[in-house]
Amino acid sequence: MANKKVKPGQPAPASGLYGVVGPRGGNHGEVTAVSGHTMPPTRKPGQTFVLVDPAKNGAGKEKK
Repeated sequence: MANKKVKPGQPAPASGLYGVVGPRGGNHGEVTAVSGHTMPPTRKPGQTFVLVDPAKNGAGKEKK
């Protein structure tokens, strides 16, 4: 699950803090997502999300 890129509109694979990554790898902020919920839109095209800090209450585990 490390460095798995999630596109806007896809369901979050795990709950936690996601970094917004640009097409060339730059950091563009962070968002909090809940497992199974749709990822929010990004500010610019080509940006994706990468899990930075998984939730520590058991909800951060990837759904199977």
